[in-house]
Amino acid sequence: MSTPAFRTFDNTSPRILVVDGSKVVRKMIEGVLRQQLPQAEIILCENGDEAKVALQQGAINLVTTALRLPDMDGLELARYLREHTPQAYIPIIVVSGDVQDRLETRSITDDVTDYFDKSLGFTALAAFIKGYVAPEGAPGGEVLYVEDSKVVAVATRRMLEKHGLKVMHCSGVEDAIAWLESALTQGRVPGCDVVLTDVYLKGELTGKDLVKSIRNDFGYPKGQLPVLVMTGDANPANQTELLRSGANDLVLKPIEERLLITKLLFQLRVGRLLRERHGHA
Repeated sequence: MSTPAFRTFDNTSPRILVVDGSKVVRKMIEGVLRQQLPQAEIILCENGDEAKVALQQGAINLVTTALRLPDMDGLELARYLREHTPQAYIPIIVVSGDVQDRLETRSITDDVTDYFDKSLGFTALAAFIKGYVAPEGAPGGEVLYVEDSKVVAVATRRMLEKHGLKVMHCSGVEDAIAWLESALTQGRVPGCDVVLTDVYLKGELTGKDLVKSIRNDFGYPKGQLPVLVMTGDANPANQTELLRSGANDLVLKPIEERLLITKLLFQLRVGRLLRERHGHA
């Protein structure tokens, strides 16, 4: 199924489905959404069964769901929505406090578009959702892109630039580290919004080494400089090791444009939110 990741919604009166077992959480999300999106219709559901009924009552533009629902897992609900939605594509956002554990165990499936950590706050969640249902142009941003294949690099760079992103391409880890060091010397910390790297690269250093250098040598935490890693390795243990080394998320090859752009823009947005919160913007 090939569909656009963005700008496929009716942003005049979007219908947003909020699924959470906690009445307090549902009301808090509803409150901040009404501030950010006063024209939206907010549909509140306590469990998966209520969400399934709501799905049959009209087109939905976006869904947020908790991972743990009274009657099912949030990922089970996401799978159901994918299989039974008459629309081409609905963004499904998982809102949870234990997303990182799910990522490291690779138990968040591709049925989920994005995830949102509750620790960022519901106001940030509302702004994040607004970026989907009522986008105000391309978000912009700078990507440090590490890829040793010229053919792949040209194609991916065009893809990223098409979505309004500025791309700084390095052909190896050594060049990427030198670029980050130069940015640091010039006082541009961290120098870009997000790093996108392949795992296997020509030369002595791999994408995993780049991740470790960013986290340990430069000391940039995940929130200050997100790193998205592309890999063709389907081994869950190796994927988990990449995440534990400091990668924010993985994109499995062959790369699908919608998924790559969705994950990249998500990391970019959240990185900006955290830098603003901690005064690194």
